[in-house]
Amino acid sequence: MSEIPLQIDKRKNPYLAALRPRQWTKNLIVFAAPLFSLSLSVSTLLGGLLAFGLFCCASSSFYLINDIADVESDRKHPVKCKRPIAAGLISVPVAIAMAVVLLGGSLLIAWLFDRGLGIVITCYALLQVAYNLKLKHTVILDVVAIATGFVLRAYGGAAATNVVLSSWFLLCTGMLALFLGIEKRKAELRLAELKGGTVRAVLGRYSQALLGRMENTVTTGAILTYAIWSSGPNVNGATTAWMMLTLPFVIYGIFRYQLLSDPQEIARRADLGSEKGGRTERPEEILLTDQPILLTVIGWVLTTIIILTLKRQGIIY
Repeated sequence: MSEIPLQIDKRKNPYLAALRPRQWTKNLIVFAAPLFSLSLSVSTLLGGLLAFGLFCCASSSFYLINDIADVESDRKHPVKCKRPIAAGLISVPVAIAMAVVLLGGSLLIAWLFDRGLGIVITCYALLQVAYNLKLKHTVILDVVAIATGFVLRAYGGAAATNVVLSSWFLLCTGMLALFLGIEKRKAELRLAELKGGTVRAVLGRYSQALLGRMENTVTTGAILTYAIWSSGPNVNGATTAWMMLTLPFVIYGIFRYQLLSDPQEIARRADLGSEKGGRTERPEEILLTDQPILLTVIGWVLTTIIILTLKRQGIIY
């Protein structure tokens, strides 16, 4: 295994790479609570940044723990062998120390800052333990666990910013998170079919037909709950019914994501010598690399900010 480090991009900091910073975009959902409640201010921004940082630290600690546990198998994998721990760029004792500091620090700061945030970060850590030990190997519950992680992030953002969450917001977040989990499994299954070889046992329990039915249910639920929330305060939703203007962004974003995870679309895009066409396995890469999705997110945020500004000035209600 002495040749493995030669495969690594030496320009990258191995300690930063081991934390998988590209995965941190998942934690941006902590800002959803103040955005959805139209409670944007300096205090909510700072609270959101704190929650974002704590979730990044907590999630990275578990990436390190997983890489430590899988170091031997990763060294035999054609792609995972390039990970810093498997490649020998970071020793196992150092990786353990990094994981302990990150997880312990995030829990300590969360509890000191706010009891509610401390509870959420603790629940997130316990969920990660359960997911890695059992849930990721259990059909359906693996997707539910992924969705629960997103909901906990949203709760964490609410706790850090003192925002009271609407029940419709929580339902919408849960449905969208389930949607992402199902799309991830669809892409994984299709790529496994294209590349051949063995697949993880839990992935073998799924089929495109089953995932399609599950997708239809959660897609309908996500759009419906968001539409109800955006219709205004009469239904305990947004503080203004003008948020209905953001509904097209949500619908287009969901449809675009479905296109990218469609088996035929993956077949058209897939290069059997690489992982092209399977970006829906990793939601964070969709946000960073798919221009229509990125523009949709930017459009939603800008429209929300404009609505908030007009409402504060009394131009709209």
